[in-house]
Amino acid sequence: MKKTALFPGSFDPFTKGHESVIKKALPLFDEIVIGIGFNTTKIPHFSLDSRINQIESIYANEPKIVVNSFQKLTIDFCKEINATFILRGLRDTKDFEYEKAIAQMNQQLAEIETVFFITDPVVSAISATIVREISKNGGIIDQFVTNSHLLVS
Repeated sequence: MKKTALFPGSFDPFTKGHESVIKKALPLFDEIVIGIGFNTTKIPHFSLDSRINQIESIYANEPKIVVNSFQKLTIDFCKEINATFILRGLRDTKDFEYEKAIAQMNQQLAEIETVFFITDPVVSAISATIVREISKNGGIIDQFVTNSHLLVS
């Protein structure tokens, strides 16, 4: 049976921290779907098309990676793509507490297992929220985001 995992997020933008999670997960799964979800509490800074283009450019030579977008519950998207695992990255204990509650709800609602990866120390301080603020204020984000030139507000 094919092992498919969903790595969901708004990825506004997809940072080097996100890349570190994918790097660790790749050997464990047959397919990883990077799912760009629509977050009802956030207005994205970067366009959906540019986020898709940026992520696809990073993984252009990795056949196990698929990039898609969705506007439904994460567990419903998992069912649609036959994913039996959700990938999440953890930077600190605050992330863990937040992600643990979501993982437990997803397990209860849909019997989908969440797999956590600790981000590499060199990228653990990178936050998409902070990177987005740097970009909004005209700062350069190249050290935090691969192929940032593809991102369009």
